[in-house]
Amino acid sequence: MGKSVNYNTTTTYDTLNKYTSKTKNVWLVFHGIGYLSRFFIRHFNQLNADDNYIICPQAPSKYYKDSLYKRVGASWLTKENTAVEIENVLNYIDAVIAKEAIDFDSVNFIVLGYSQGVSIATRWLSNRKQFCNRLIMISGVFPKELVATNFSHLPNLITYHTVGENDEIFDPVNVKKQENRLIEYFPKIKIINHEGGHILDNSLFKKYVD
Repeated sequence: MGKSVNYNTTTTYDTLNKYTSKTKNVWLVFHGIGYLSRFFIRHFNQLNADDNYIICPQAPSKYYKDSLYKRVGASWLTKENTAVEIENVLNYIDAVIAKEAIDFDSVNFIVLGYSQGVSIATRWLSNRKQFCNRLIMISGVFPKELVATNFSHLPNLITYHTVGENDEIFDPVNVKKQENRLIEYFPKIKIINHEGGHILDNSLFKKYVD
């Protein structure tokens, strides 16, 4: 018989730069499967440190990526007990945001998901009715259960969707279907693709805030 239990746990996350009165953009960024937050956040080093403060949560499920048990990666969700795991992850993100105490009225709040992180970013915004100025989805799958009304609390949301034209993971036909679906959901969406594969092309970061 399967049972469940509630308990308290401690989980880490990483930040880059300092959140000050000079900060213009606060980024909440979700890594893809196989990353650790402390490595993923390095992609954002090129952004102006005075203008940009980056918050990078850590996916809770860690595993060894190689047979020598030296390289560690992490995953946000699997098909096992998904509904409960989604709620656990969203509770964790809520705690991170509460601790950071961001004044959303004084900054541009940017939510970015890469690969598996897209599913977390979009579910958090929709399920928690969270405000943000910009949503960036890179090389990820938009959750099947989400529809346009899940984002009705964000009528002025600027959205970006990016996929590598040589992404070895996604079928171009399915990418086009997802783009058409998102165009219907997000009137202010911008499609910005690149010629690479399943990568986080940080040369596009400045376009996301222009």
